[in-house]
Amino acid sequence: MSSSADTKSIDYLEDMKDILPFDWHAPKQWSIKVIRRTPGRCKDYISPNRRGFYKILYITKGYGVLSIGVNNYYVNEPTIFFIHPNEIITWKKVDTESDGYIGFFKKALADENPHLKYMLDKYKLFSDTRKSVIRLSPDNVAEIDKIFSQMFEIDMEHGGMAAEDTMLAHLQLLMLASVKSTDIPQPDTITDEFRHVHEFFQLLEKETSNLNYTAPIRTKTATEFAEKLFVHPNHLNALLKKHTGKNVSSHIKSKLIEESKILLSQTDWSLQDIGYSIGFSDQPNFSQFFKKNTGLTPAEFRKARGN
Repeated sequence: MSSSADTKSIDYLEDMKDILPFDWHAPKQWSIKVIRRTPGRCKDYISPNRRGFYKILYITKGYGVLSIGVNNYYVNEPTIFFIHPNEIITWKKVDTESDGYIGFFKKALADENPHLKYMLDKYKLFSDTRKSVIRLSPDNVAEIDKIFSQMFEIDMEHGGMAAEDTMLAHLQLLMLASVKSTDIPQPDTITDEFRHVHEFFQLLEKETSNLNYTAPIRTKTATEFAEKLFVHPNHLNALLKKHTGKNVSSHIKSKLIEESKILLSQTDWSLQDIGYSIGFSDQPNFSQFFKKNTGLTPAEFRKARGN
């Protein structure tokens, strides 16, 4: 990694609306999407949170460093990445060129479609990190280019069920074309700095992944996270600030807001129970925290979401 790349602040994927020109949270508007990799969309970013979709990143032009979990990959030739929704990923550009495609499909599609689920279980492209990065030969590139191009041209919005079935078939062809290659690169060396950053996000995810009112969040301060990671709080803050532009407390706060929104949208729990789940002993303090950071009270947010 170049030193200039190391010192840049990395944006959050959810804050970069121009990268994904569609609402990936919308439950019914799409199940599979394909977009082109263009210079405007290929910015440095970090995606530390659970996502509702699988991602296929197909890079044919443009150098950079992609980190999946604790594994670093320097990309300087055609490569395809299969990224699980729970993986923490970071992309750092090295040059200004970009080409290829990015494919997305929702977790619900995999859960509901037995053929796709069979493919995911059989080839483990998304679940086994040893298989999720494939360096492509010219023959692979020609075949995958053709499949992605056809997917890109399908009009999902107006094509109805037939378009979705066609996209689903192409998605499975894409996986089959990829596994023909046996060139699976080994990860490059990762810095201790980035390892600490990854471990923080991994711990934050672990602490908040199964929140409920019988098992509320226990670790919620910068000092508590630093203790569990065996680093000094000031050092952890400095690392997070350097690599993401935000300190530890800001990340924790953002995560608690995200989890609060999920619980308000997807459950009928009381505000007291939701507040307790994310670490507040009483509902008024939770409501004050939520409104300060979103502009709405929890009740207003829930009502706006139709709950």
